[in-house]
Amino acid sequence: MCMRVLSAMQPSGQLHLGNYFGSMRPNLEFVKQAEESLFFIVDLHALTTLHDPAALRASREDCVRDYLAVGFDPEQSIIFYQSQVPEHTELMWILNTVTPMGLLERAVSYKEKVEKGIPASVGLFTYPVLMAADILLYNADTVPVGKDQKQHVEMTRDIAIKFNNEFGEIFTLPEPVIREDVAVVPGTDGQKMSKSYGNTIPLFGEEKAIKKAIMGIVTDSKGMTDPKDPETCAIFQIHKLLLPDAGAELLAAEYRNGLPYGDAKKLLLEAYMDYFSPMRERRVELTDAYVQEVLEAGRTAASKEAGATMAKVRQLVGL
Repeated sequence: MCMRVLSAMQPSGQLHLGNYFGSMRPNLEFVKQAEESLFFIVDLHALTTLHDPAALRASREDCVRDYLAVGFDPEQSIIFYQSQVPEHTELMWILNTVTPMGLLERAVSYKEKVEKGIPASVGLFTYPVLMAADILLYNADTVPVGKDQKQHVEMTRDIAIKFNNEFGEIFTLPEPVIREDVAVVPGTDGQKMSKSYGNTIPLFGEEKAIKKAIMGIVTDSKGMTDPKDPETCAIFQIHKLLLPDAGAELLAAEYRNGLPYGDAKKLLLEAYMDYFSPMRERRVELTDAYVQEVLEAGRTAASKEAGATMAKVRQLVGL
């Protein structure tokens, strides 16, 4: 059976270290295993929180450049903007007509976002239905997601079953894949790294900004040469992601032997720049023409797939 993997990224700001280790690198591994893969920038989803047109356009292009820089190969994956394939919103409306209100009312993500101050718009409430359309349009059977998105993929399955029962078997039921070994990257304040917390280390930012973020990592009040606990230190927890296991063990020993936090931050900055230097160089080499060529090829391929699915859907529902 052909494994078709689908993944996406919302362009809501500059990508950071947490995005790389929590999503980008794991997704690259899935792409290598898959016979077919699709990756797209969900700019329609971003409208639930981002209402600055210039910022959205810049952020979505930055997303594409970042993914190409870290190793996504347009020869292996279809890469495109969600908004440039209108079948996403067409299918969403049709799925809306069979989606029970109660299903959406149980969405944990919606409640959490509203609690954080995001306006309770209809778009935010029906976010899972658009996500279902994103997945079902391409008959993806494997959807790698973080734990916070697992419920949305399960809701996609519920919506697909409801449609299939109502109109006929058409949609593949996707499986959410949660990689338990995916790192939870601590931010500069010790919480999970997140743009919404303002505690990120930019992936492809200016070196000055990266240095400022790393040197600003919050530490405890231990003395300069006191033994440090690597298991509770955000500096070490970030640094070990950049090292092989043996290197992480040696570094942990230095912490226990009294490595000063200032020196630890300098070591992290050096490792950070070394690790991402090849990717940063690739990103600089990406021309505007090449990025647009990749996106146009992706739009064409995605539109062909989505159009074939929607032709069947329209016939089934009577349109």
